[in-house]
Amino acid sequence: MAMLDGTVVTVALPRIGADLDVPLSALQWVLNAYLLTLAGLILLGGGLGDRYGRRRIFLLGVVWFAVASVLCGLAPGAGTLVAARALQGVGGALLTPGSLALVQATFQEDDRAKAVGLWSGLGGVAIAAGPFLGGWLVDGPGWRWIFFINVPLALAVVLLALRWVPESRDWQATGRFDIPGAALAALALAGVTYALIDASGGAGQLVAWAAGAGAVLGALFVRRERRTAHPMLPPEVFRSRLFTAVNVVTLCLYAAIGGVLFLLPTQLQNGLGYDALEAGIASLPITLLMITLSGPAGALAQRIGPRLLLTAGPLIAAVGMLLLHRLHPGGSYWTDVLPAVAVQGLGMSLFVAPLTATVLASVDVRRAGIASGVNNAAARVAQLLAVAALPLAVGLSGSGYRSAAGVDRAFGRAVLICAALMALGGVLSWCTVPAGALGRRRAGRPVAEPRCTVHGTPTSPPLEPQPDPGPAEPEGG
Repeated sequence: MAMLDGTVVTVALPRIGADLDVPLSALQWVLNAYLLTLAGLILLGGGLGDRYGRRRIFLLGVVWFAVASVLCGLAPGAGTLVAARALQGVGGALLTPGSLALVQATFQEDDRAKAVGLWSGLGGVAIAAGPFLGGWLVDGPGWRWIFFINVPLALAVVLLALRWVPESRDWQATGRFDIPGAALAALALAGVTYALIDASGGAGQLVAWAAGAGAVLGALFVRRERRTAHPMLPPEVFRSRLFTAVNVVTLCLYAAIGGVLFLLPTQLQNGLGYDALEAGIASLPITLLMITLSGPAGALAQRIGPRLLLTAGPLIAAVGMLLLHRLHPGGSYWTDVLPAVAVQGLGMSLFVAPLTATVLASVDVRRAGIASGVNNAAARVAQLLAVAALPLAVGLSGSGYRSAAGVDRAFGRAVLICAALMALGGVLSWCTVPAGALGRRRAGRPVAEPRCTVHGTPTSPPLEPQPDPGPAEPEGG
């Protein structure tokens, strides 16, 4: 639900803008209010799951997300919709890290790479399927149903999780939660986002104040995390050069993905004249390729290492984004749109699963929650900044998104920027990710074998497990 909702809204933005009669900046906030609270609180959500039970916090997030979705669907205006979207992001921050941490904690190591590959693939499918599902709902019952659809999904998730998913947690997690750190992170992102979105409106002094406040709050967040006894973002996880490098790669790749998925539906609808459903169907090849190839890509990365896939995948996706530059009014779907989205989908399906598996392999298994949270936060921050900054960079503002010529001109510039970011991520992967990052040995030294403490669905009442000291902390990349 959380990953789907990050993209399903994009195809509805032109219809939301016309229905509520709002400028582009309001539509940017409809996306970014969700991403802002999701990115700012996702580390806290991972920590809550490690402490109180990942399944418990996951289900709390699912229910929260469903209630906020109903509020989004009932919103009478743009301001209410933005506020409800921010509440949705809080639910997403609770459920997103828990889902991956449950996979990491439940599966034995030999099965973990494939399981993570399937998790990543289905997440990628949700991202890619969003425009298709959104288009069908927008042209059918209306854009408000892109939010109401989450209610039956949430009910199904709750029932399945209670029946089949075992509970897990970090038995060594203690201490207070870093609420001030979470607040500083969210406020810093809010200041920078506001400055980027409103910079095109000409309010120079207010934009400068917002940017300055975001920078100061960001510095205070870093300072607090270094000094507090129980940080939301433990600085020691960045002692692993591999963990740091893969998160930088994540920033590049997901900024490119977020930028393209934000503007592509608008280009197809307002630039090329597609209806919402046609715009969604246009990206269907991405979905099919993610379904088919993400699982095998995760297994292949386990056998040959992630380096090649994390290099080739982004470079192939960058070529697909360059092909999108050929999209212009009057163009053909079969010769212009289809080759571009097919090549982009092929590249994405190659790197999504290995990227996630490499992040989790770079830290101790008992830190699965925080590792998942950091990587998810990096991806959401990248998308947040792309949505905020890209229209400013390509000169799209106000009601320009309703003009075919204006959208076409801005989209052509945007895909070049996104292709460059994607290619940069591939080059960084080649330079920083070792071929044996997913192996049992790194840098010629044995890595302690993680122990799986969950075997099947626990009986009631479960035996209280003893605290597990966990494996040795990995060093370096």
